Amino acid sequence: MRNTILLFLVFIQSLVAVAQENYTLTDKGSITVDGSSTLHDWTVTANAYSGALALNDKVFNSISLEVDVVSILSTRGATMDKKTHNALKFEAFPKIKFTAKDVAFSEGDGQAIAGILDIAGAGKEVVIETRIQKLEDGIQISGSYTITLQDFNIEPPTAMFGSIVVGDDVTVNFDLVFAK
Repeated sequence: MRNTILLFLVFIQSLVAVAQENYTLTDKGSITVDGSSTLHDWTVTANAYSGALALNDKVFNSISLEVDVVSILSTRGATMDKKTHNALKFEAFPKIKFTAKDVAFSEGDGQAIAGILDIAGAGKEVVIETRIQKLEDGIQISGSYTITLQDFNIEPPTAMFGSIVVGDDVTVNFDLVFAK
């Protein structure tokens, strides 16, 4: 009897393991951040990021994304990059992180993903509206999310002795492609 129960538990566990599909974030997507200042609008691009998701039937068991802060670069040069990295407290917190668990999987626009966004050491629960699309060999998640810098204890950067100030709201645009 004990052997039968043990075999049954092993069988059930193997079904669960087979049903889960694991995906890794590829470099086919993009992450950019749009913002404004008292002088001009600007865009920075995240050039190094990683992530994964686990899909079990119609539920994302987990979604994770990490962005290397020092990989966030602008076309305006090293001075803006340095101000961006310092504002994000890159030495103490070298990565921006997003994690979510137990998210219903549904294709199309308006798919809400609730999770924890951690920037510069401040974690906050967020709900991000996305577009989810099942691809032949993966899953694409895209959308945008507006962040208020001071909600994450980030002081908007300044330049020219405070005469140029970055706006408090920035918009993160993402197009993430995960593959098996």
